Amino acid sequence: MSTENQLVALDDISIDKAPAIYGHNKLTAYVALAREQAANEVPDLTTKKGRDRIASLAAQVSRSKTAVEKPGREYLKRIKEMPKAIEAELREFVNSMDALRDEVRAPLNAWEQAEADRVERIKAQVSRLADTDVTELSASDIKESIDNLEAHVIDARYEEFEPEAHRVKAASLTTLRLALAGREKYEAEQAELERLRAEAAQRDQKEREERIAREAAEQAQREAEQRAQAERDAAAKREADAKAAAERRELELKLQAEQAEREKLEAQQRAEQAERDAAERADRAAAAERQRQADEQARIEAEAKAREADIAHKTTVLTSIKEAFMGAGITEEQAKAIINMIRKGEVPSVSITY
Repeated sequence: MSTENQLVALDDISIDKAPAIYGHNKLTAYVALAREQAANEVPDLTTKKGRDRIASLAAQVSRSKTAVEKPGREYLKRIKEMPKAIEAELREFVNSMDALRDEVRAPLNAWEQAEADRVERIKAQVSRLADTDVTELSASDIKESIDNLEAHVIDARYEEFEPEAHRVKAASLTTLRLALAGREKYEAEQAELERLRAEAAQRDQKEREERIAREAAEQAQREAEQRAQAERDAAAKREADAKAAAERRELELKLQAEQAEREKLEAQQRAEQAERDAAERADRAAAAERQRQADEQARIEAEAKAREADIAHKTTVLTSIKEAFMGAGITEEQAKAIINMIRKGEVPSVSITY
């Protein structure tokens, strides 16, 4: 019998021999062997010996089962623990190999990083060559930028980017020179505009000064004419005043005589008038008292009417406001409450105009 098909004797089954027994479909052979041993005997159930023999055969099957099962159970426990040990060993193995990989690759990583840094540094230098933003610069500043860029040497420092650096420098110089030409043209135009503005300002100033001088001369001439006319008017006035003074003196003497006569007559008239005035004052006092009383009564009646009119007007205004609120779906009580809040100043930025 070959080793592959040879069964291990039941008494020889152990954990050490388990890998050759379990998991290879050999347990069915032990079942077949036990069945064959039991089938070879046909005990007589009619005798005690025959029945005992059946019991012995059944017990032998149980012992065969235990001989195969027990080592198998022990082997099963052992292989259940194996994944944990294998996992730990594999974890340590993977970590060690990763560390070894990183250690082996470290020089390459360092070189790649240095290479990336070198390329980035040179690209940054090339990018600076491409900076041609001169929007806020004057022509002199642009000229200085051109001089600086022309003086900048493109050499082996740019390594494999040297051709690109030459191209960018040339393009930037072209852009800057065009910008310089445009800026110089703009500044020349601005200078010309400034010159024209200055000339216009000088012309305006000259015209203003000439106008002021002309107006001053005209004013002086008018003042001289006014002074001459004033002197003529004054002479005429003095002559007229002298003549008028003489006439007034003559008239005053005549008037004084007439005045004396009038005063005499007036004194008599005053005495008579005094009597009449006293009587009139008494009448006027009585009439004034009557008028005062009538005016006071009229004032009281007018104030009462004004109060009534004011109350009626306010009532009309408040009623119209209340009806407007009610027309918007608010009840009469709510409308009255809102109006009272407004009258008391409890509603910000809202008042009632009567």
